[in-house]
Amino acid sequence: MKTLFLECGMGAAGDMLTAALLELLPDQDFFVNSLNKIGIPDVVYSKDSSVKCGIVGTHVSVKVHGVEESEEMHGHDHAHHDHEHDHDHEHCHDHEHGEEHEHCHDHDHDHEHEHEHDHEHHEHDHDHHGHDHGHHHSHTALHDIEHIVRDHLNVPDKIKNDIMNVYKLIAEAESHVHGVPVTEIHFHEVGTMDALADIAAVCLLMDALEPDEVVVSPIHVGSGYVRCAHGVLPVPAPATAYLLQDIPTYGGSIKGELCTPTGAALLRYFADRFGERPVMRIRTIGYGMGTKDFPTANCVRAMIGETEDETDIVSELSCNVDDMTAEEIGFAMERLFEGGAFEVYTVPVGMKKSRPGTLLRVMCDPKKKEEMILLMYRYTTTIGVRETVTRRYVLERKIKTISTPFGDVRVKESTGYGVTRKKLEYEDVAKIAREQGISVAEVRAIINNML
Repeated sequence: MKTLFLECGMGAAGDMLTAALLELLPDQDFFVNSLNKIGIPDVVYSKDSSVKCGIVGTHVSVKVHGVEESEEMHGHDHAHHDHEHDHDHEHCHDHEHGEEHEHCHDHDHDHEHEHEHDHEHHEHDHDHHGHDHGHHHSHTALHDIEHIVRDHLNVPDKIKNDIMNVYKLIAEAESHVHGVPVTEIHFHEVGTMDALADIAAVCLLMDALEPDEVVVSPIHVGSGYVRCAHGVLPVPAPATAYLLQDIPTYGGSIKGELCTPTGAALLRYFADRFGERPVMRIRTIGYGMGTKDFPTANCVRAMIGETEDETDIVSELSCNVDDMTAEEIGFAMERLFEGGAFEVYTVPVGMKKSRPGTLLRVMCDPKKKEEMILLMYRYTTTIGVRETVTRRYVLERKIKTISTPFGDVRVKESTGYGVTRKKLEYEDVAKIAREQGISVAEVRAIINNML
């Protein structure tokens, strides 16, 4: 099974994830050129080599209106601040009802510099860069972002859906933190384009890599507190903490926020599971670098390779009955499936005194064994249940949804052992056949030609 493992020992930001995944591709320059043609307004991607702790990796930068975020934007909104992974930010959301929420965090753990920003006029003092920029930034609501994504980006619909799903995770987190509806969350224009560039790039890279499974390590979020205009907040910042709920994270000795909201949302959206690196035969390794230097290499490491095809242990529970009607047996099978059985089937058998009978067999997770046995006693007339523990070798299965002229149709994809199989969900196909007045075979033929 093709597995992508993302190692987030120094957190994650959108630009770092982009660079790490980019390094897994054979023709990185071609992909960057393709990114510059997707149509994000006034955005230009570029990549360069970066060395951290003696390791050579890639840094991806995004320029908006010809200026990279680190040169201009230290005051864009909380949800969109991924590039550089190394400096203090104050983040401001302007809501429709006129209230202004200001909050900030030490993005990328640079707490030797404190930057003060005039949020009211959106002016940014950058004496530490040796020059000043005074800019007025308009604000963008979520529906404006969706307009850009849906109507202007030159990417497939699947990628547009992925981009908006990630953005909605971020907007929901901001809405929860500020206690206002998602529709009232507004983003600063430059920060929005910068974050949109990161999100679009990662979505396109994940589509190009096509992993069967994405595994993400526990995420290092940093530690300490960060100063903002109206007080001090703990790390991780509130929106990041909300996005990382139910995900394994940890702190450490590095003071500052290592995982950004955009990084957290991307990991949450694409990860199939979180945990330690699985046993895998690694084909390619990518290093996506931040900007700051630390005793630990400031990077996200991506590994893609093959993991063993899936095997598992199942319990097979069996009983023989000779005094149940076909209707009663069918009802019992329904209840067993509802209880979580993998498979339930019957076999005709000859029993004592030459009576014809039925062998009922239930395949289930060993953890559900006791529950299945109780159901077998409740819904059959058996007075004994046998168990056999077996190992099964299965293909990895995923359900995907595709768009067709008839509407959305679910497709079951099974991969492993060198084979790939796709099967249309029967209920979806049957519904179309009924609506169109054609046969199931005709519907399958039409849709299979589209796959």
